[in-house]
Amino acid sequence: MTVRVVVVNWNRRELLRACLDSLAKQIHPSYEVFVVDNGSSDGSVDLVGKMSTAYPVPLTLIRNQDNKGFCAANNQGFAGAEAEFIALLNNDAEAEPGWLAALEAAIRQSEYVGMTASKILVWEDPRRIDKCGHLIYPDGQNRGRGAGQLDKGQFDEVEEVLWPDGCAAMYRRAMLDEIGGFDEDFFAYADDAELGLRALWAGWKCLYTPHAVVRHHRGATLGLGSARRLTLIERNRVLLAVKLFPLNLLWRNGAYWTARMTAGLWAALRNRGEVRHYQGPAGKLTAAWGLVRGTLSAVPWIPVMLQKRRALKPHRRLSPAQMRNLLLAHRIPLKELSEQGN
Repeated sequence: MTVRVVVVNWNRRELLRACLDSLAKQIHPSYEVFVVDNGSSDGSVDLVGKMSTAYPVPLTLIRNQDNKGFCAANNQGFAGAEAEFIALLNNDAEAEPGWLAALEAAIRQSEYVGMTASKILVWEDPRRIDKCGHLIYPDGQNRGRGAGQLDKGQFDEVEEVLWPDGCAAMYRRAMLDEIGGFDEDFFAYADDAELGLRALWAGWKCLYTPHAVVRHHRGATLGLGSARRLTLIERNRVLLAVKLFPLNLLWRNGAYWTARMTAGLWAALRNRGEVRHYQGPAGKLTAAWGLVRGTLSAVPWIPVMLQKRRALKPHRRLSPAQMRNLLLAHRIPLKELSEQGN
């Protein structure tokens, strides 16, 4: 098999069915599908078993007894793969028939391309963009490129981006063999950013291709108004910066964070941005507590991230100045970040 597609699932039986149906229709000569189930109790496991009997390509199930998180589950899917490339597709996403072939065509453009990003559209309104690769703010918060915009062809060129969204991505197995898979301490959210930045430090590149199209149910994992989701996003922002930001950018993290919080507060007062998903005064307090809790919960992890930072230093091929310039070249404007929301 040339490609292994990994789908992580947790209690999303009907979304999983649609996802697997879309993968069964891929126009690709050599691929297999691995479903890693994180302890579902909704019949997802039985569904995969039934579908596997008539599935057009090999369909394998890895069954966990509990929820190990997105990172650990994907690493299980990576393990033992002989395929040249590993693709990820969220269980709440559906791929167009040419998705897999388009990702492979892009990643084969150069031996230095280790990642390829998809054109991810909003399932409920496919005229709108969910993500076309990623942008980042200098405090570590990242956001999908073009998120919420009407698709008018503004992202219809193959081009270099920072990293692919883990919802729909392809990775070169040689890259994963070199730098490792997902950091399981991240559990979920910013995990794709961590893997992508680690790959960039090691000299790998990411290409976005508009020909690899998927439609994504946004926020289906924990829900857009989930306090747990916001806590993980904010916690992992801190961990990402501590582990992978060059020092010439990291030392200004507090100033950038203050600017983002100020802009976010102004957006919240107008019911815009991330906080618009949290309705009423009680919802706004939930969002505020989620942010505070996320920052506080990151503190005990900082020594762990610093240790990992030191371990990664020998594998860097970019200089700190090159990494800083790369991050700032793909910087998301503060106004867009604060008013856009996820």
